[in-house]
Amino acid sequence: MHLLSLPARIYVWIVGLIGSAVAISNLLRWESMDLIRFACFLLVALFAAGLRVGVSNGNGAAMPINILFVLIGIMELSLPETIVIAAATTAIQCLQVLQGPSRNFLTFFNVSNIATATWISHFVYFHPQLQFDLVSAPVRLIAAATVFYVFNTFPVAAVISLTEHKSMRRIWRERYVWSFNFYLVGTASAGLFSFVNAFLDWGYSMLALFFFYLLYKVYSMHLARVDKEMQHSEQMADLHLRTIEALALAIESKDETTHEHLQRVQVYALEIGRDLGMANDELEALRAAAILHDIGKLAVPEHIISKPGKLTPEEFEKMKIHPVVGAEILERVQFPYNVSPIVLAHHEKWDGSGYPYGTKGLNIPLGARILSVVDCLDALASDRQYRRALPLVEAMGVVDRESGISFDPRVVEVLKKRYVELEEMAKAAIRSVKPQPKLSTRIKIEAGIAPAAGFEQVKKSIQAITSGDPGAFIQMIAAARGEVQQLFEISQDIGRSLTLDEMLSILSLRVKRMVAYDSMAVYIRRGDRLVPEYVCGENSRLFSSLEIPVGQGLSGWVAENNKPIVNGNPSVEPGYLNDPAKFSTLRSALAVPLEGKQSVVGVLALYQSEKDGFSRDNLRVMLAIAAKVGMTIDHLLRLEAAESTATTDFLTELPNARSLFVHLDSELARRSRSGESVTVLVTDLDGFKAVNDRFGHLEGNRLLKAVAQTLKLNCREYDYVARMGGDEFVLVLPGLKREDLLSRTSRISSMITDAARQVIGEDIIGISIGAVHAPDDGKDAETLLGEADRRMYQMKEERKEASKAKQLLNLGRKDFSWRSASEVEMRR
Repeated sequence: MHLLSLPARIYVWIVGLIGSAVAISNLLRWESMDLIRFACFLLVALFAAGLRVGVSNGNGAAMPINILFVLIGIMELSLPETIVIAAATTAIQCLQVLQGPSRNFLTFFNVSNIATATWISHFVYFHPQLQFDLVSAPVRLIAAATVFYVFNTFPVAAVISLTEHKSMRRIWRERYVWSFNFYLVGTASAGLFSFVNAFLDWGYSMLALFFFYLLYKVYSMHLARVDKEMQHSEQMADLHLRTIEALALAIESKDETTHEHLQRVQVYALEIGRDLGMANDELEALRAAAILHDIGKLAVPEHIISKPGKLTPEEFEKMKIHPVVGAEILERVQFPYNVSPIVLAHHEKWDGSGYPYGTKGLNIPLGARILSVVDCLDALASDRQYRRALPLVEAMGVVDRESGISFDPRVVEVLKKRYVELEEMAKAAIRSVKPQPKLSTRIKIEAGIAPAAGFEQVKKSIQAITSGDPGAFIQMIAAARGEVQQLFEISQDIGRSLTLDEMLSILSLRVKRMVAYDSMAVYIRRGDRLVPEYVCGENSRLFSSLEIPVGQGLSGWVAENNKPIVNGNPSVEPGYLNDPAKFSTLRSALAVPLEGKQSVVGVLALYQSEKDGFSRDNLRVMLAIAAKVGMTIDHLLRLEAAESTATTDFLTELPNARSLFVHLDSELARRSRSGESVTVLVTDLDGFKAVNDRFGHLEGNRLLKAVAQTLKLNCREYDYVARMGGDEFVLVLPGLKREDLLSRTSRISSMITDAARQVIGEDIIGISIGAVHAPDDGKDAETLLGEADRRMYQMKEERKEASKAKQLLNLGRKDFSWRSASEVEMRR
């Protein structure tokens, strides 16, 4: 409550002003039948003000014993005296308990509030109608105590509700209903004191307060023990929750995308459960289910969970087991509340089309109905391997359309009202959680010599095969000579290659003679991925489609660690074998890193259908080849990059003028054979110099990039866009009909204007376009570009003249208006 919202502050001021008016008006009418008695009561009340019976009910609430003195004052003292005792004791308690910048402000509120509550309770106790009807004093005392309880707790609950944006009814029920019993005890004690005071002098009756103090101490000891037991229960509950979170880590180790998902689903589900009136045990079950609902995915193959695409029917069958497995795991935990039924049914649908059992309607547990809605919303609004996240509003629209089909309409209605608020709460909850280090799933353990069962065996080497043979040495020498000759030939052949494709094609033939394989793939590192540059042999189409993240799979591991693998499993390549039910003929792989001048540039992988198909000698040969191949690939990649730079504009990544002439000559040659027309557009940005002058060259570069991207988006697959230089761009449009030219240029002009507005925020950029057609306007590239350039500048001049004429017209209108105004002034 240290940070009050604006509505809460306004409310506090209103309550404070009302309470102040009540207190001041009564103090101005001060009356006291016995000042000594009042002083004694006040001193004892102030002494007792520091005594608070605290019990850890989860809300930080505590019960002040000064309630007793307020009720005694209502019966034995005047109203002004009672208000002074209530205000003084409340002020002392607030100054003891409250901290922070709002301390004085909230003290003012509490003192004013209790003054108002005391005044209303006094009015009820001495109400003329109750006294006229001869209602007994105990009944009036209970009525006054009840009114005091209501007016003392409801205003405070309202402040908390306005600050925390929660239901006032729920806050009052959770934080203050439990203390009503104490009010009843205070009421009985006050009645007993008044009864004793009726037969004895008030001085003797004050001795009864010591008896009440002893009762208080006994009660305090009892509550302290209860508090200790409750703290122990909370510690056990916290331990239980941490155990649940540890189980959730097992899920995260297989699917790292679920960490924030679990946090968000938990916040959403609990808030909706409270709104739907779920009991505390049901909410605890829902909390555990929100964290653990995906634990059954431990039984689903990891490649299915992380598949970056739609599931096949066979993969979906595997995925559908996770609610059943999850429920079975959680049944063995023996939670004190029903968690497993929620987990089991969280993929059931309202119309019965869900899984695993097709349960429908109200037969689905409420917790599962809540969890399914929340789980779907968060999945739609989060990035996944197979699609990008939807905006939260669109995701909510998808969920709303499934109301009454997949989801409980009542749950969807609650979510629809609160999803924006719940999203903010979820983000705050995620930020408040201390980041935990990820599980050590990728560290390398140095200790350990070998597994108990030994290592997987590879083929025997030539030395092992020939041991014991009298001609072994002769065979080994011959094999060595042949190997050296082949390595020399490979080195010579790949060294003479001028392109990467040529070099890799020669390499595949030469390697085949030295190391038998069924498939070969050469992966080139492009950023953080390995992209297949050359593939041949079995499953070549499948290998050609792979893009392997560095560090994942067999080849990704080789690239990241710069170490070879012999007789690895080809199926671990990401995306190679997504379904264990499918059969692959490739059983072993030999992969070696290809090092360039500075780092690993790729991986050379050989695959065989025979298990353990490669020997250590094969590995030795491939390492010898890889050294030369890696350097050659690095050189050819640099050569390709240089060639690309020579023909590509660095800023916009469009083809440059050199590429344009080559392409246009080629297109005109093709046109002469096919007879198809070719349209050439030369464009120039109007007002670009003003952008550089006003916003700087960096903004000008951003604008040129945006224009280039816009022109590419406006082109067909076979159209061609190039940058001539500066702010001039050329479009080559084969087969464009003359009647479509105007609409095409208009669309280009509109799109360029919009793109420029998004970059610089103003409408100061236009575009001039010169269009020519081959062969009507020219038959070679130079003639066509020259004519298009002339027409473009003609259009630019016409636009300038039109602009000047418009400015002169506006200036003439202003001059006319000024003269008219002057004539009117002179005539006046």
